[in-house]
Amino acid sequence: MTQQKDAGGRLATIGDLLGSAFAGLAAGAGVLLVFETVMALTGLGEFGGSNGWLLVILPVWLFVEEFRGEGFGPHRIMVGGLAAGFGVAIGMTVAGLVAEVAPPLVSGGSGAVTGTVVYCLVWFYGLRWLGHRSG
Repeated sequence: MTQQKDAGGRLATIGDLLGSAFAGLAAGAGVLLVFETVMALTGLGEFGGSNGWLLVILPVWLFVEEFRGEGFGPHRIMVGGLAAGFGVAIGMTVAGLVAEVAPPLVSGGSGAVTGTVVYCLVWFYGLRWLGHRSG
């Protein structure tokens, strides 16, 4: 399955954006789990002690490329700021709630996944809504 891109190089559908973000989260989770396993087996730490927020490294890279692909203008700055703000706020809320019952790897990971989904939704639909409103 190939990704659809628009003339500016941005992902054209919400499914493509979410799919790419989830692929980045999955790759980050794989690397983090290998790291955690090695650290636990060598006695340098206990499994689950790393911060799960590390999962967002590749999705953030995707978001930066989407931001750059949008071109110049106030729309991308306003929507990018709102998407990041809502993503971080809701992700931190979920991570805080999960931290009561789970290790940092799980609580941070749940916050990272939630924040990524929120960012994708606000970014994608926010840009289309503002673009439609401005002409």
